[in-house]
Amino acid sequence: MSPVVTAIALLVCSNVFMTFAWYAHLRDLSAKPWYVAALVSWGIALFEYLLQVPANRIGYTALTLPQLKVIQEVITLTVFVPFAVLYMGQPVKLDYLWAGLCLLGAVYFAFRG
Repeated sequence: MSPVVTAIALLVCSNVFMTFAWYAHLRDLSAKPWYVAALVSWGIALFEYLLQVPANRIGYTALTLPQLKVIQEVITLTVFVPFAVLYMGQPVKLDYLWAGLCLLGAVYFAFRG
């Protein structure tokens, strides 16, 4: 498997953990003290880092640092929108489409020439 595909796959998995670490406590631990949410989030974030660090190391063998960052942001939005809608019960908004189109522009500029 190519380094780019491997990096993207690992970054998608890492972003799932990251999104849950950052936001799931708002729904699931809202009645608990903030430090409980922080400890649970740190526990989840450990798995995110175990995937994200190798993803970036592998990706950096074939991509530039700005390309890696833009890919990360695209993946973040791609993971976050379904999470927000399906898990957190947020309404679908046209703003998600506009944000996605802005990221497509970022991809274009990061990868051109």
